[in-house]
Amino acid sequence: MAHIGIDCRFASESVGLGTYTRQMVKNLLEQSSRDSFVLFVRDCREEWIKDIKTTNFELVVANMRHYSIAEQMRFPVLIRSSKIDLLYAPHFNVPYFCPVPFVVTIHDLILHRYPNSASAVKRLAYRILMGRSVQKSKKIVAVSKFTAQELSSVYGKSIDAKVIHVTEGYDESYVTNTDQDILDFYDLKPGYFLYVGAAKQHKNVQMLLDSYKKSKIDIPLILVTNGKEVDRLQVPDGARVLLGIEHEELPTIYSAAGCFVTASAYEGFCLPILEARACGCPIIAVSSSAIPEVSGSSAKLIDLSEQSIVEALRNPPNKSDPPESTYSWEASAKKVSGILTDTLHG
Repeated sequence: MAHIGIDCRFASESVGLGTYTRQMVKNLLEQSSRDSFVLFVRDCREEWIKDIKTTNFELVVANMRHYSIAEQMRFPVLIRSSKIDLLYAPHFNVPYFCPVPFVVTIHDLILHRYPNSASAVKRLAYRILMGRSVQKSKKIVAVSKFTAQELSSVYGKSIDAKVIHVTEGYDESYVTNTDQDILDFYDLKPGYFLYVGAAKQHKNVQMLLDSYKKSKIDIPLILVTNGKEVDRLQVPDGARVLLGIEHEELPTIYSAAGCFVTASAYEGFCLPILEARACGCPIIAVSSSAIPEVSGSSAKLIDLSEQSIVEALRNPPNKSDPPESTYSWEASAKKVSGILTDTLHG
């Protein structure tokens, strides 16, 4: 029996990395009967921990900010004292001097392509840590074929043998479901255009808003977003920003939308597209990066330009495909469990 550590510091956050970590950890623990786990968490009282139904784990508090000096100095000490045989990191950010072998999931190479507002120091630290993780990891889980290709393109074909494509899943509570109380609370009438995601540079949210204004359509555009970038958005008449949406409210908001739309230029996976499909919501998206892999055959895939977005908003698709059965957290965790087992016992 092996002792496996998992970096769960993102698990309490509402961003995509939080969803990935929570779902992967829960399903990994349920899949594994021969190994025990150490979950490195920020706080032992985090709500998501209550959803774990197994007892084959212990909690170790690792309340260190990502990309911090404390993380580089203190986390390796915790890892060593936990006496684990292997570390699994659901994110590229493994301590530079990690004292045990590790497997890492890489979601994208976004800061290689779109630095956004990251400082020169942060960009340098990112490249050093990403490079170290890629070169020193025993195996790399890539969440899409696109991300696997990006890794090969940036770091060379010599790493291809240890890169394994394991797709993400989606929350099975995301089904067509219209809760009128939620719609009334947010003053939403079914049929609106919907965007769900961050407002960072590569997401092109302002381009989406500008295109919406030029389209002169009378259908509302609802943005479910967050982050400091939201304050800089110029929101035209007819468009609204919804902040603080709860996870359990999203299926209704997806289900009542006439169409999901994104102008994002770069996605390592794009979970909101999968969630929208699960709720029966048609898709407009840019035909780039990993988006064609997850968008389904009924999606309207367009070029990244205001004119293309304008035309798509004026002539949106009216049907959607449910997600393929391969998009399952249980199936993905089973593959990752096999990767960890092979790394340890192979």
